[in-house]
Amino acid sequence: MSCSDWPERFARTVDFLGEQGFRRLRGSRIAVVGLGGVGSHAAVALARSGAGRLLLVDFDLVTETSLNRNPVLGRGDVGRHKVDAMADALAEDCPDTELETGREFFHHDTAGAVLDPPPDLVVDAIDSLNPKVALLEECVLRGIPVVSSMGASGRRDPSQVRVGDVMDSSGCPLARQIRKRLRKRSIEGGIRCVWSVEPDAVEPLEPDPERMLDRGRVRNRLPSMISMPGIFGYACAAEAMDAICGGR
Repeated sequence: MSCSDWPERFARTVDFLGEQGFRRLRGSRIAVVGLGGVGSHAAVALARSGAGRLLLVDFDLVTETSLNRNPVLGRGDVGRHKVDAMADALAEDCPDTELETGREFFHHDTAGAVLDPPPDLVVDAIDSLNPKVALLEECVLRGIPVVSSMGASGRRDPSQVRVGDVMDSSGCPLARQIRKRLRKRSIEGGIRCVWSVEPDAVEPLEPDPERMLDRGRVRNRLPSMISMPGIFGYACAAEAMDAICGGR
């Protein structure tokens, strides 16, 4: 298939990636784990860019308070599983991308359901510490490339966003905890990540009493708008496509 054979909506993407790069993107299977503010933007960017297959993984439901950070969902999606709502939205806009869904709470005991067979790359957009470390560890052990988002909530300055190896990250409390836990597992690098060096601009709030999760701890509410999760999500998608298409 030549460049002229792709649907017209991919023309600018093919121009940017080159035909061989775009072929690699079309032939890829990418997992996006965590469909909050960061993951939803990453999934949209990958699908609209022409990723061949996307595996969307999240165990949670769409809430009304999450709509301020989601680029494609609306009030009619409240109460639905995030993976189902996102898959429907992406299927409408991006019919050339094959979509798979998984309602897993990621941890070592559910890793096989997400990572077997192994995707070509994982975008880690999990926002809680233990499942995030478990996903990163499993990806490293299985040899699966992974791009990870650190903390986007509570920040407002896009000029302080950085991209690099997780072990080179600084200024992010979540990244600090992840580095510490990865080192305990003898992992010293090799994970691309997006983080901010900006101190938290807004303090976390008390948990919503009605937000009880099936697994994991009830977490404090993290004030956030759409801009920084979007920037993190698109940065993760850019890194993922560079890795898949040979941009670096």
